[in-house]
Amino acid sequence: MRSFSQKEYFFGLLLASLILWLIGLGNLPLRDWDEGTYAIVAREIYRTGNWLYPTIQGDPFLLKPPLMQWLIAICYHIGGVQEFTTRFPGAFLTALGVPLLYLIGRLAFRENLPALFSALVYLTLLPVVRHGRLAMLDGMTISFFLLLLFCVLKARHDKKYALGIGFCLGLITLTKGMLVVVLAGIAGLFIIANKQLALLKNPFLWIGMLLGNFPAIAWYFAQWQHYGDIFLQVHFQSQAFDRLGKAVEGNTGPVWYYLLEVIKYGFPWLLFLPGGLYLSWKNRDTAWGCLTLIGTIVYFAIVSLMGTKLPWYIMPVYPFLALAIGANLSFIWQGGKFRSKFLMGFFGFLVIVGLAGCVYFIMFDKQPLLIVMSIILAIIMVIISWLINQHNRQFISVLFTGMYLVLALLMSSQSWIWELNEKFPVVPVATLIKDNVPPGTQIYTSFPDSRPSLDFYSDCKIIPASIADLQDKFVHKSYLLVDNENLQKMNLKQSKIIGAAKGFNLIATN
Repeated sequence: MRSFSQKEYFFGLLLASLILWLIGLGNLPLRDWDEGTYAIVAREIYRTGNWLYPTIQGDPFLLKPPLMQWLIAICYHIGGVQEFTTRFPGAFLTALGVPLLYLIGRLAFRENLPALFSALVYLTLLPVVRHGRLAMLDGMTISFFLLLLFCVLKARHDKKYALGIGFCLGLITLTKGMLVVVLAGIAGLFIIANKQLALLKNPFLWIGMLLGNFPAIAWYFAQWQHYGDIFLQVHFQSQAFDRLGKAVEGNTGPVWYYLLEVIKYGFPWLLFLPGGLYLSWKNRDTAWGCLTLIGTIVYFAIVSLMGTKLPWYIMPVYPFLALAIGANLSFIWQGGKFRSKFLMGFFGFLVIVGLAGCVYFIMFDKQPLLIVMSIILAIIMVIISWLINQHNRQFISVLFTGMYLVLALLMSSQSWIWELNEKFPVVPVATLIKDNVPPGTQIYTSFPDSRPSLDFYSDCKIIPASIADLQDKFVHKSYLLVDNENLQKMNLKQSKIIGAAKGFNLIATN
């Protein structure tokens, strides 16, 4: 049986990741906040051709750099305005991170097996797949960072690869703004610890820095020239510096918030993380051990000490965790010992979880894909438990295959964005508005929170207001969107209910 080449592994991983990231990508509505916001901005770029100074419903959009919105607008030109084209740029670029991590592993481990296992772990981590499929900035930022690390490692043997370092920093800046400082710091610490200081004398590095960062610097300068200090206050102060020291918009949590996030969504690979970190420490003088420890410790410490806590802020740590886990799985595969009784107990517990999930979906959420997913999960965990009991290393292969199948079924279902169930469905309400109200109209609603996804689908601006304000807006002949409960409390004489959807009434002056 012939062995596969590095190129074959690369394209095999790329194909597997594209399938997982693109399957069912447009089967659910856009989510609040980021997806709806970026879709509105991209649609206005698409409609107006205003690429340099993006707007959101006519107002300047100063919160984030424009690369994601530019890419979505390009997709709108190619495939129209829809969910798939909104999510495609982020999903495609995030999927590239899987084969990129494999290439990094090949350079850092100087072996194929731990590199392959690290990429497969990254491929089958639920948070990486799910958040990477959303129209959010984190997945594509990580892929640009992985490309940067690949260029750093490759530049040891071919100086021209140092060009890519500057271009990757520019792409990160145009995607996620000030996060580039943290990621550049991690890369710099790795360069020092890995004894690559000769890189600083490489002329290609500085040429890449100049050319690669010029577009980002030019864009920032253009915004400052156009908007003045308000751009600096919004983009840097409120969006970056304020989030370091305090909780913005109530998004707070304890210092161990992200540890809990990793524990909640890192299984089953989390079982192999302690051993992987131990191996990283033992091999801290190697490229892979050094990179894993610096990336994990530095990023985890910074994000944990931030005042603002949001689940996706932890995303950049997952490639480093995947390297550690991949190293441990490779060690086990090559004959290393593992705690069979503990692993059997845990995977036996997952058998029960799979069966319980099957019963739940049959009774309460009758999606065939989720029922099949639960059955496959239970069967796979039974097989893994049996293989572990036999001390058969093939349990690792079965685990990779099973996790991939389970995630593929979940992403094909109607439940991979479970946050959509937390509030009312926007599409029926937005359709009611779009069918009866001119585009761009301001509508006032009794719902207490803004919902960018509702604004996107309705093509109007929906503004939350108190009951008293709603009464006042109605007097001035504004459209209202009022839920059934509050409608009973309001005195809307000469009102006309245009229509109703999902417990909301669209009201106009009669």
